[in-house]
Parts: sequence; structure tokens; C-alpha cells
Amino acid sequence: MAVDLSQVSKVSTEPGELPDTMAAWVIREERLGEPKDAFRLEEMEVPEPAAFEVIVRVMAAGVNYNNVWAALGEPVSVMRYGDHPEFGHHIGGSDASGVVWKVGEGVTRWKPGDEVVIHCNQASYEDVEVHGLDPMAAPSQRIWGYETTWGSFAQFTKVQAQQLLPKPQALTWEEAASYGLVYFTAYRMLINRCNIQAGDKVLVWGAAGGLGVFATQLCRAAGATSVGVVSSAEKGELVTQLGAAGWIDRNDFAGMMRKGGESPEEEKARFGESRRFSKRVKEILGGAPDIVFEHVGAATFPTSVFTVKPFGKVVICAGTTGFNLDFDVRYLWMKQKEILGSHFANAYECMKANELIESGVIQPVLWRTLGFEGVAEAHQLMRDNQHLGKIAILVGADAPGQGKTADGPGAIYAEVGN
Repeated sequence: MAVDLSQVSKVSTEPGELPDTMAAWVIREERLGEPKDAFRLEEMEVPEPAAFEVIVRVMAAGVNYNNVWAALGEPVSVMRYGDHPEFGHHIGGSDASGVVWKVGEGVTRWKPGDEVVIHCNQASYEDVEVHGLDPMAAPSQRIWGYETTWGSFAQFTKVQAQQLLPKPQALTWEEAASYGLVYFTAYRMLINRCNIQAGDKVLVWGAAGGLGVFATQLCRAAGATSVGVVSSAEKGELVTQLGAAGWIDRNDFAGMMRKGGESPEEEKARFGESRRFSKRVKEILGGAPDIVFEHVGAATFPTSVFTVKPFGKVVICAGTTGFNLDFDVRYLWMKQKEILGSHFANAYECMKANELIESGVIQPVLWRTLGFEGVAEAHQLMRDNQHLGKIAILVGADAPGQGKTADGPGAIYAEVGN
């Protein structure tokens, strides 16, 4: 049955009762490939909540690169793990704002009608790591809307109750849906993994991108000094607005990027550019960075290890230019530097980070809002690197600007991106 897009913002039931079916953007294994082809609109059954689960009516969803990977089936197909084998399809979307519609047995904190945002970490309540170590260490840990089936690109989504956070009242639906995955990741990296302190000096790669805009704001909030690496003067102006002490155009140091397979002569030239870059970082920060905020990976990691000060920390959560890292380890052991891996955040970290959004200390940065018909388009823009920042998708909201119920700064709207 064809989905009537004009009716997506409407539902036939009141909170507490689920309709039988919903509109959803679905990926199936037989059509993995470019996002414009992999995503298809389908009419799907609405899932029922199990114990400690909640069904949320999605008002808006956020777009992340993880569902470009899901569409492509790279680096591995999501259909091969998580709960996809059980359900045989993938509804993506790892960020959302919405309204609690039905709660499962055992849920006491949330009730139908509550307005929420959703963080994307799931783990089994039965894993002992959840009860004293960290849910991120649990064997069952997975990312909702990527390693799970019922993501946010649908009228309704199924989540664990612990994933819910109060929606910041000063944000619209699309603003509230735009920040969770990248912001909560940046929060854990700097606040918990690096224990950032007032006075610290921080180098932020991709400072105008989804992660970087939040890393820059967190540095300012913590009393740390940051310098951002960007790709244009316009993006440099944004990171300065967000609190950076200065910015560096990566195009001025293109020769420092590690490509792999360099000859000895090429490596010598590349290392010379890394030295020049490190000197520029020190000039802006007044010394070598205590922390390097990494997510670029292969191209920048040798420079990060070289640039961070002795006993400093390089924290990394991704490898967008490649995950096989090749660097001179002498600068690591002889200067006693640390490399820290970090992956998303636990529920407590998400809650504390969300409080900073509610108070206006941290603001989402949003580029564009599309209607529900734009899900495949948005992911294709990301795939082709044609986007300029964070994209939100309207689902239950039928126009931008809805959902704000209190005064506050709201989001920053900027044409920026990695």
C-alpha cells in the first residue's frame, strides 16, 4: 500500500493506544546500496512495547552518517547483527524528539503524553556491567536506530525507558531532535574520558562539524581554551562564535595529512608540515594542547600524537578518513602520552549533558530541516558530502518551529559542516 505523505503528521489514536500501522523509511537487505535507492517508504506494523520499553510518537528525527553506512551495507551490513535478523528489516534514525505514546510493563517514570528526546544507547538490564561498571561495557550494548530495527525515521519508534530524557522546553521539535548522538558523544569524550579541567588547552579537529561544534562549546563551558581546525573562514567564524580562541584552516596544512604508503621522502615532507601545524597550534593556545579531540582518524592521527603535550591525551571516537592508524609510536611512549577510545555515552552522561542544553549553556547547531519525504535525500546529501551541517527531519510536526513551550536561546542556525 502506498504511503500518503500528507497524512504522516496525523495519527488515528490518542496517547495510550497504538494504531495498527505506521509510515516508515525502511532498508532491506536486497536493496543495499546508495541511500536514494536503499531507503523506501513502507507501511509497517507498529511494534508493541515489552517490559521496560516505551513507544514514542516521533515528532522529529535527526540524521547521522551511521545510516549512510546502513544503506550501503558497509563496513558490515547491519542486517547481520543487532536485532535485525529477528525482524528482517531496518528502520534507521538514532536521534529523535517526540511524545510518549505507550509504556510497557514496569515503566514508572514516564507516562503517555510526556515530551522527550531519546539517547541512542541500549543495553540489557540483565548485564552486570549495567549495575556498577558502565552500560557501554555491557556485551549487549548497541546503538538504537543503527544496530537495532525500530529507529526514528517512522511515525513511531520503540526504545528502552532508560533512553528517554525530558525535552528541553526552549527548543522546537527539530532542534531537540538534532543533537543527541554527536553531543552526548563529545560530552563523554571530554568530560568523563579526559576529565577536562579549567585552564586546559584543547585541539579540536573538524570544529565546525557535528561533533566539533559541541566539543568547542564544552571547552568554553569547562573554562578550557580551544583551537578548531576547519576548512573555511566562514567555519572559523562559527567556532569563534562558539567559544574557540582561534581556528586553523586545514587547507593551509594539506601536506600533513597521512595518506598511507608514503615514501621516506614524502613522509619527511609530511612530518615537516605536521611540525609547522603544531607550532601554529601552540601560538594560538599559548602552549601545546593537553587534549586532542580526534574523530578523523588515519589522515590526522600522526599529527595528533605528535602535537599533544607530554602526558597529554588524544581521545578518539571515530575514523572518518580510515580506521587503520599509522603513526610514530616513539612520540607516544617517550613523551608518555595517552590514547583514549570513547564510544557514545551512558544514560547518566546523557542526562547531565542534556541539562546543559536545558539551561542554555550548550546550544544545538542546525543547518536544514526537511519534511518526512526527505529522509533518503538527506542521507544521499551526506553520502555525497553535499550537506553543510546537521539535518533534521519533521515527522509528527507538520512545520518547523513547533514544540517550543518556554523562552530560551534555541538552536544556532548555520551553514556549516565538516
